Amino acid sequence: MTAASTSLRTPLLTVLAMLAFAGNSLLCRVALTETSIDAASFTSLRLASGALILLVILRLRGVGATAGGSWPMAAMLSAYAVFFSFAYRDLTAATGALLLFGGVQLTMMGYGLWAGERLRGAKLLGVVVAVAGLVGLLLPGLAAPPPHAAVLMLAAGAAWGVYSVLGRGAGDPIAATGGNFLRAVPFAALLALAATGHESVDRMGVLYAVLSGAVTSGLGYVLWYAALPALRATSAATIQLSVPAIAAIGGAVLLAEPITVRLLLSSVAILGGIALTIYRKK
Repeated sequence: MTAASTSLRTPLLTVLAMLAFAGNSLLCRVALTETSIDAASFTSLRLASGALILLVILRLRGVGATAGGSWPMAAMLSAYAVFFSFAYRDLTAATGALLLFGGVQLTMMGYGLWAGERLRGAKLLGVVVAVAGLVGLLLPGLAAPPPHAAVLMLAAGAAWGVYSVLGRGAGDPIAATGGNFLRAVPFAALLALAATGHESVDRMGVLYAVLSGAVTSGLGYVLWYAALPALRATSAATIQLSVPAIAAIGGAVLLAEPITVRLLLSSVAILGGIALTIYRKK
């Protein structure tokens, strides 16, 4: 491998991973609005297809199917996936991605405070600004997202935040992710069983769910974990701020979803506030 190809590898992997993460919002949104698939079926297929592709990757690496991960992490992964899908029945791709990201970051900040971390200066200001942005987005009005859907997406963010906290020190991240997806399959089966009699699927809906699970989830995490060792922690966290923006652009271009002034101002406040909490002087 040449020096040039080595220097391009990390940026390429990072861009592809961010596109994949934003793609989850777009695939879920288009599946639930443009096809007849229901949220429970979408979630079950997403988790199952993600587990299948990761099982193949683990086998190719000679790693045991459940060598990594844990049942508590699998439960949080399943909760995130369920809340995520049901929320996207009534949220635009941009609003959903923004609420999800805000929920994740605020949950992890809350854990940091509980663990004894202190917020001072720019970090404290960042939290205040981010929370103000969330409040501004959710205030009643014509442009406000439906309250029940917003609560579901914030719950999805909280579940993913807990998943991330549980995953600290979990060892090989790909083995942990694969193990968690495989352990999530029984949860997916229970969800599908609970939806019996109310399920609705069609060919395109199934395709979008499988793409979300196998490509933008399973392979997306593999790409991100491949890029992560070459990124500083601060850089990695900052780069993820691009996901809601990519989802917003994709929603506007591909799904003709409106980008309102409220959404723009809230995005600047939430993402700018989180950026302040991430920033560290050398």
